[in-house]
Amino acid sequence: MRTSGMETIIGRLQAAWRGIVWYAREISGEARYDHYLEHFAVEHPGETPMSESEYIRAREEYDRLHPNTSCCC
Repeated sequence: MRTSGMETIIGRLQAAWRGIVWYAREISGEARYDHYLEHFAVEHPGETPMSESEYIRAREEYDRLHPNTSCCC
């Protein structure tokens, strides 16, 4: 069964929006905790990961102790 042109356009717009949201979360750092959880599930099965607030505090402490002195990122 063929989809209508409007359904195709809506599907493409939704895919584009998901890409924009993904990109914004990646460059803003918002997705870091999600990546931590994915890594933790694989590397430490059965253990309890840090909460998001614990993770943020640990990440801030790491950043404070290991300053990035390069010109970019």
